[in-house]
This record gives sequence, C-alpha cells and structure tokens, in this order.
Amino acid sequence: MRHARRRIVRRVTRLAAVGGLLLGGVMVTQAAMASETPRAATRTLSSAGGTADTGAALVARLGTARAAGSWTGTDGRPVVAVTDDAAARTVRRAGAEAKVVAHSMDQLTSATATLRSAPRVAGTAWAVDYRTNRVLVSADSTVSRGDWSRMSHVAAGIGDFVRMQRTRGSFTTRLNGAQPILSTGGRCSAGFNVTNGRSDFILTAGHCGPAGSTWFADNQGDQQLGQTVSSTFPGNDFSLVKYASGTAGDGAGVVAIGGGNGVRITGAADATVGQRVFRSGSTSGLHDGTVTALNATVNYPEGTVTGLIQTNVCAEPGDSGGPLFSDGIALGVTSGGSGDCTTGGTTFFQPITKALTALNVKLIVSGQNTGGAQGTASSPAPSAAATQAAIAPGGVTPGSAAPVAGGRNERLLARLTDTRNVGPGLLVIAGSLIALVATRYIRAEQDRKAYQRYYSATWG
Repeated sequence: MRHARRRIVRRVTRLAAVGGLLLGGVMVTQAAMASETPRAATRTLSSAGGTADTGAALVARLGTARAAGSWTGTDGRPVVAVTDDAAARTVRRAGAEAKVVAHSMDQLTSATATLRSAPRVAGTAWAVDYRTNRVLVSADSTVSRGDWSRMSHVAAGIGDFVRMQRTRGSFTTRLNGAQPILSTGGRCSAGFNVTNGRSDFILTAGHCGPAGSTWFADNQGDQQLGQTVSSTFPGNDFSLVKYASGTAGDGAGVVAIGGGNGVRITGAADATVGQRVFRSGSTSGLHDGTVTALNATVNYPEGTVTGLIQTNVCAEPGDSGGPLFSDGIALGVTSGGSGDCTTGGTTFFQPITKALTALNVKLIVSGQNTGGAQGTASSPAPSAAATQAAIAPGGVTPGSAAPVAGGRNERLLARLTDTRNVGPGLLVIAGSLIALVATRYIRAEQDRKAYQRYYSATWG
C-alpha cells in the first residue's frame, strides 16, 4: 500500500513538473514578444504630393483664410473645416474628410481678440469650437447679470457665430500626479518629471505656488521634496519644483493613477480636438474624456490664462498640476475648470510642449523595452502612440502599466511578476527541472535500496 502511494506521488510530481516546463516556456515566449517594439496602428494620408498629411498639416498648408481648424472624427479620420470647394477637394485628395463652413480661422481668431480686448470679467472663458465653426463664450455662476449683459452685447457685436452659454459651478484653479505635493499654500499634484541635464524637476501648475515655495510629500512636513524655482501665472500656468536631492529617482518616467499603479510616459505631443485623454490627480484619481477645444482662454479670479487645452474631463481641488496624457504621451498639466467628478464639468490644461520650450527642460520618459530604464525626450514630437490616440479614440488607453516606485521589496516583486520579464518564466522552468531530477533521483535511490534488501534477504 505504501509503495502504491509513493508511485502516485511520483507520478503527480512528474506531471506537475512537465506542466511547469510548458508554462515556463509560454511565459518566456510572451516576455520575448512583449520586449519587441510594438507596432502601433497608423493611418497614412496620401496627398497629391505623395507625402503624409495630418489635419493640422492640411490646415497649415491651406492657410487661415481658407481653413478653420481640424479635429478627429468618430471613425478616427481627420476632419478639416474649409471655406471653399477647392480647399475641400485638396483635403479629400489627402485622404481626410472636408467640411465646408462659413467662417475662416482668421474670422474666428479676430472674434477671440475682440473678446480679449473687452473689459475682463472673472468667471468667463472662451474657445473656438472647430466642429460647429463657432466661438463659445462660457460664464459661470459667479458672473453677475450686469456682466452677462455686457458680455452678451460684445458677442452680438462680433457676429452670430459667437454663442454665449451659462455653466454650472465656477471656473477656479484646482489648488489643493499625480502624487500629492504639499506646501503652506495648499495641496497640488505632481505633473511630469523633467530635467535640464544637471538637475531633475517636477513640472506642475504655476498657480500652485510662486518661486521660493517649499514642497513636502507628507502633511507633517518631514519629507521635503523640493522648492519652486520658476513659476508663471497668470498668462500661462506652469512651474518647476527642483528636487531637494537633485534627482527624481526610480520611476521618474511613470505617473501614478491610483492603487499603487502607474503609466509609463514615453513622449510628449500637442493635443488634438476629439482626442480621448486621461487625467490623474491626487484628489480624484484617474478620469478620462475628450479634448473639446484648443487655445482656450479662462478668466480666473486670480487672472487670465490663454492657450489652454479645453476638455470634458472632470477635476477637483487638489488635482492642480496633475498630468494629462493619452497612450503614454504627455499632453499637459491641470490648470483649472468648473464642476467636479460627481456632476462632471469642464477642465483646462496647460499644454506641455509650450511649458517645456519656455522652461528649456526635457521630459523624463520611461524606456518601455529596457526594463523601465529612464531617458529624456529630446523633442516634443509625438510618437506612434500619439498617432494611435488620434486614429482610434475609442480604443485608446492611458498607456502601458507600470508599478509606482516604492521600496526595494516592492520593486523586486514587480519585476518578478511583470510578464514582460523572462525571469518568472525561467524560474518556473528551473523549478520544474529540479522537480524532475529529484523524482528520478528519489526513484533511483528507492530502487537501489530495494535491490540491496532483496539480495541481503536472498544471500543471508
């Protein structure tokens, strides 16, 4: 009976070892495939000259008198607003969709210039809606009847393509990474890590604090992060916080999205209207939406900020400075907006490309195929992932997953459980081989001892 049980145990062990070898082989194969550079789906638009054109490139080629902006359609194709049939034919030959509209970009820009020259009214914002060929002027709940009437009079004097609308809530900066950073002025969120080649910095919102502000990673003020060395607000809304240690450390190319999870940042680019985007912040976590307008102007109580990305992504106080991204491509940092993540609202973002240029710094990016090694983005040019974000908005993700940098044990566990590494597969294969060798050895030893017992009994 005992021998039968031993045989069953040996057989089960051998089967488990063989299964482990097969599983380990599959894991190593998947890791090898994951380590290859992914080929993102791309759409090439063939123009008359045989070169690829995006919607923005077509608008630039046609000029502001014949075009009125571009956006991404629901099918992923670029849509270009044009003012005449000849321009429409040029767009269609390039492979994009054309929409003939009444007002050119020159007229729309002139309208926003008139609004900017009017007396400033806090709580108002405006942006060009390319899809409706209108300038939308929004006024929040803090705008009085008298100011609303005066703004409406200015809008009516420009033309019927300027539309006034009331919004819920109020346009405020989202003061209070997506990791939280704290100072005596309040709480903000870290945006992206950047470098000037000598020191590393946190890029966040300018309204979070003036130059000289000291930031901490905890409420007690024990863990000093660094100090603001450059801040621009109003006008623009970005600032640099220099790390006290001089370096951003492990995980510098990853932004947190909550629950100990993160997303690898692999480049920077300009946002496009219609693009699906994601925002992360220390108050409300990860949320998504779409870009509704570019070059927006917001009149905060503290001052006016121009050139912003307008979205329907929600945000709440404390999310200020947090990252806006899509498919791992950095797009901007949270400036402000209205509403919250219960009722929804409008949120504005400082474009990252403008901030990088103005501050003369480079984005620290994550090496997806080098085990998380860090690097710097030498230019804000979009990668293949940015193209994918514009081509298939419905299938866009925040980006490739990565653990948020923590202790050594957490990083070791992340490496061992990461399917992109061959280590786990090799460990399974090694363990299975050891089990097979062990079962063979044990069986051989048992056979040898049985042989000795048999001949000892036979020969006395």
